[in-house]
Amino acid sequence: MDTKKLVIYALFGFICFSLWDAWKKDYPSEKIVATQQTQTINSPGITTPTGSSVVSEKQINQTSSKNGLVKHKLIKVQTDVLDITIDTVGGNIVQSSLLQYPAKLHEKGPITFFSDKSENFYVANSSLVSNNGPDTESKLAQYTAEKSLYQLSPEQKEMQVKLTWNNKGVVVSKVFTFVRGRYDVKVLYNIENKTKQDWKGWFSAQLQRKDVVQESTSKFQYNAFTGAAISSNEKPYEKITYKKLAQTQIDRDIQGGWLSLQQRYFLSVWVPENNKSYHYFSSVDTADNIYTLGLKSGDIVVPGGAAQSVGSVLYAGPEIADNLQALSPNLKLTVDYGWLWIISIFLFWLMEKIYKVIGNWGWSIITVTVLIKIAFFKLSETSYRSMAKMKDLAPKMSALKERCGDDRQKLSQATMELYRKEKINPLGGCLPMIVQIPVFIGLYYVLLEAVQLRQAPFMFWIQDLSAKDPYYILPILMGLSMFLQQKLSPQSPDPMQAKMMMFLPIIFTVFFLSFPSGLVLYWLVNNCLSILQQWYINKKQSAVNANATFKK
Repeated sequence: MDTKKLVIYALFGFICFSLWDAWKKDYPSEKIVATQQTQTINSPGITTPTGSSVVSEKQINQTSSKNGLVKHKLIKVQTDVLDITIDTVGGNIVQSSLLQYPAKLHEKGPITFFSDKSENFYVANSSLVSNNGPDTESKLAQYTAEKSLYQLSPEQKEMQVKLTWNNKGVVVSKVFTFVRGRYDVKVLYNIENKTKQDWKGWFSAQLQRKDVVQESTSKFQYNAFTGAAISSNEKPYEKITYKKLAQTQIDRDIQGGWLSLQQRYFLSVWVPENNKSYHYFSSVDTADNIYTLGLKSGDIVVPGGAAQSVGSVLYAGPEIADNLQALSPNLKLTVDYGWLWIISIFLFWLMEKIYKVIGNWGWSIITVTVLIKIAFFKLSETSYRSMAKMKDLAPKMSALKERCGDDRQKLSQATMELYRKEKINPLGGCLPMIVQIPVFIGLYYVLLEAVQLRQAPFMFWIQDLSAKDPYYILPILMGLSMFLQQKLSPQSPDPMQAKMMMFLPIIFTVFFLSFPSGLVLYWLVNNCLSILQQWYINKKQSAVNANATFKK
C-alpha cells in the first residue's frame, strides 16, 4: 500500500512542480520581454494584400497632411468604470484606465490598459477607409468634437461622444456610446452622403500591442494564456500565441465572430455585427515590435443622397463571464480554466455564491473546502478506516518482515494474504489524495483566471489571495499539517519508503512557497479537516479493537 501511496504522492508532487514552474514563469523576478526578431509580414500603415489599412504607432503619433502636421486634440471621457482618452486624429482610443482595478496592491492609481506610449504601446483603433475619406490608405481623418471633456453624471445611464468629419458633401459622424457600469463601448460610423456620387469604402477595426511578455517555454501550460484569440462558427475559441502570430499570417473570412488580445485577468475585444462577413487578418512589424490583429468589412456603398451606418463593439476590461456572455455567447470562453474547466467553473460558481453572503473570498475558499470534505466524507471515512486498520497491522507486518527476511516476493505474497484475511483494501488510503488532485488543479485555474480574486484580501497579513504569502506562513503551516497527517497514517515496513514519505512535507512546502495563498489556504484547511477526521476514525477503531479484545 505504501508503494502505491508513494506513487500517488509522487504524481501529485510532479503536478505541483509543473504548476510551480509555470507560476514562476508567469511571475519572474524581472520582466522578460520578447526580443527575438521575427520576419516582417506587413509594415503598419502599408496596405495589406487583402486591402486592409493597418494603423501604426507612427501614424497615431504623427500624421501628415498637405498643409503640415494634423492637430492632435485629445478628448477625455470619464464614466464610473472607465477613464479614456480619444485622439481626434483617427478618432481612436489611445489611453484607457480601469477605475475599479488598482494597478498595485495598496495603491490608489488605477491600472492602465490602453496606452499610446512607445514603451508599452497597446491601442484599439477603427477606420472608415475610402479614397474620398474620412480615412485613406496613407492618412487618418481629422475629426472635430463639441467638447474636450465628457463625464457621465450620476443621473445618466449612458453617454455619447460624437466626432464629426465633413468633406465636400460627405459627412461622417463617429459616435462612441458609453453605458454606466459597463466596459463595452459601441463604436458607430454614421455616413451621410449629400453628393450625387456613390461613396465607396470599408470599415476596419484593429487591436495593436507592443513589447509583449514572452510566453512560457514550459512543457506544462498551466500559466494564464497571453496572446490573441478569434472566434468563428468552426472554432468558437481559437487561441493564437504571439509566437505563432509572428510566424503565420491570419488571412480568412469569418461570418460575425470576434477577435481579442488576452492577458491575465483582462482582455480587449472587437465584436462586429454577427450577420455580416468580415475578413480577419494579422501583421507584425519588427521595427516597432508591434503585433496587429484586425478585421475588415466588405465593400460599403452609400448612394448619393443616402445615409448608412456601420460599426462594432469594443470591450476593454476584466474577464468577467457575465459581461462577456452579453456581447457574444462564445466570448465567455476567454475566461480560460484549462482542461479541468468544468470543475473550475463549478468551484468558482460555488465560491461566488458564498462570497455574496460572507463578503470575504478567503472564508469563501474555506467554506468550499468544508463542503467538499462533507461531500466526500463517506469516501474518506472508508479510506481512513482502512488506514486505521493498516496501522493496527503494524506489529503483524513487522513479524512478516522478520519471517520473510530479504525475500521480497515472499513478503509481498504474505502481505497480500494478510490484507485479504483482514479484509483491508491496500489502495483505500490513496483515494482521498486522488480525489483532491482535480479539485486542487481546478482551484489553481480559478485563482489564475478569476479577476474577482485579484488583490482579494483574506485577513491579517494575507491581502491578496491570488499572490504568494509574503511571509511564507501559510506554506509552513501547510507543511506542518502534512507532517502531522503522515504521523497519523500507517508507516511502511520498508525503512527507506518510510523516510521518503516523511520527507514529502518538506518537498511540498518548497513547492507551495510561490503558490497563490488562496490555494495554500485550501490545502491547509483540507489537511486540518483530514487530520480531525483521521484522528476521530483512529480513535473509533481503537475503541472497536478494545471492545473485541474485551469480549475475547
